[in-house]
Amino acid sequence: MAKQPDNAGGGFSHRTIERNVTLLGILSLIAVAIGGIVEIAPLFWVDSTVEKVEGVRPYTPLELAGRNIYIREGCYLCHSQMVRPFKDEVERYGHYSLAAESMYDHPFQWGSKRTGPDLARVGGRYSDEWHRQHLQNPRSVVPESIMPSYAFLAETPLKPGDMRAHLTAMRRVGVPYSDIDIAKANDDLVLQATADADDTDLQTRFPKVQVRDYDGNPAMVSELDALVAYLQMLGTLVDFRAAEAQEQAK
Repeated sequence: MAKQPDNAGGGFSHRTIERNVTLLGILSLIAVAIGGIVEIAPLFWVDSTVEKVEGVRPYTPLELAGRNIYIREGCYLCHSQMVRPFKDEVERYGHYSLAAESMYDHPFQWGSKRTGPDLARVGGRYSDEWHRQHLQNPRSVVPESIMPSYAFLAETPLKPGDMRAHLTAMRRVGVPYSDIDIAKANDDLVLQATADADDTDLQTRFPKVQVRDYDGNPAMVSELDALVAYLQMLGTLVDFRAAEAQEQAK
């Protein structure tokens, strides 16, 4: 049987393209460019790629200070903060993470390394006392834990600097802190770690804020106060049943 020419039927055949490295490269580049434009171009005409979810709010000054300690101590190296939409992860950790939950994170703490469990839904799962014991002597509550002790946090007074400047910097990158939030930042930090404090105004500006003495030592606001406050709010802001109903209504 006679061999068919490479361009039988007219035009370029796959064989011709695959044998010509230069031609294959040019056509691949064109295909990738078209795909990239289709994916990227719409982003220039949308205000945000993150759909807002009711309940998500900026961090309080105390929570923000605790988050800074979390980053400083490298907690993100062993704990992720993103529940992926897989059955095993949802069953273990809770509802999968929503993009909106990280919209005020700079930087975000998603991570991919899990020497310890994911912490995206740790808020309210354990008591303050459990967190205190876990941070000061991890093996007292989790015998198999390899986490180092952070007992010094309870003995270290919290010195976060001027939180007004910190909130101002966060506002410049898009976090919607109001002028009142910024003006009261230093006072709010102390108030949130004070047992039996009048939190009416703080609750108005930061819904679902938890106000109490986190470290069990009312004599001072410690770094442990801040870190536990941060951990106890993770995953507690969104009503996922309402979010799912909102999604199904579309």
